[in-house]
Amino acid sequence: MSVQPAPVQLETIRRSRPALPVARIGIYLFLISSAIFFLVPLILIFMNSLKPMDEIRQGSLLSLPINPSLEYWGVAWSSACSGLECRGISPGLWNSLKITAPAVIFSVLAGAMNGYALSQWKSKYADIIMLFVTVGLFIPYQVMIYPTVKIMAATGLFATYAGIVLIHIVYGLPYTTLLFRNFYVGVQDELTKAARMEGAGFLRTFWSIMLPLSVNMVIVVGILQFTGIWNDYLLGFIFAGNDNAPMTVQLNNLVNNARGEVAINVNMAATVLTAIPTLIVYLLSGRYFVRGIASGAVKG
Repeated sequence: MSVQPAPVQLETIRRSRPALPVARIGIYLFLISSAIFFLVPLILIFMNSLKPMDEIRQGSLLSLPINPSLEYWGVAWSSACSGLECRGISPGLWNSLKITAPAVIFSVLAGAMNGYALSQWKSKYADIIMLFVTVGLFIPYQVMIYPTVKIMAATGLFATYAGIVLIHIVYGLPYTTLLFRNFYVGVQDELTKAARMEGAGFLRTFWSIMLPLSVNMVIVVGILQFTGIWNDYLLGFIFAGNDNAPMTVQLNNLVNNARGEVAINVNMAATVLTAIPTLIVYLLSGRYFVRGIASGAVKG
């Protein structure tokens, strides 16, 4: 029979504990400061996208809008001029969706298959290949642009829709392969051995067992790939061509347009519209992202 502490003893223990450790206060202050650092620019952009130019000309960028209006969002979406065209950034949205969706899907699937193959290949050559894949992560893709342009031009894929999708898939493979390989290394070998005993081959084991097992990991890699591809400017500017220019390229053309008055409110509205898809993805799948990280996205 256990003896319960007397109420006086419990009260003494509670009083002896510090209300809030200094280290925890420091962590909270750091997190709050970091959140403010990243949120303040976004809040300022959003506020000024609702202001008429008269308020902005008065130097009130930091003040709340007096007469807020979504009119400038409509202009940024459908009628703002970027270069010789005045169609807003809406064409770029559909181009970005057409580029991002297949690039994310195929890069995730290819990375998962590569990672699974490297995790199952018990050979020194697998470690050598993984070393080259890891090295590829640390090579800036800017240094590979010129040879990539030559290759794409020779194959007829330069400035085409298929070309820009292929570029994002290939450039994302080192990252996706590394993450999936680290994840699959931690999976018990008994699962694959049992599948082989049942007569399942490599592809059947991958599709029926390993891929469903790594749903959280797929979500993590998919979110990272979506964010990187959607926010990309340089690759889209070089390899997409005018007909397939993504939203970021059209946003840059809109902001740097030299025709007429510089409409700061329209530019900021276009910036918010460009960022909305990534915000939606994080809001809808943020908990799955955290769950995937906790389940082993960064182990290995």
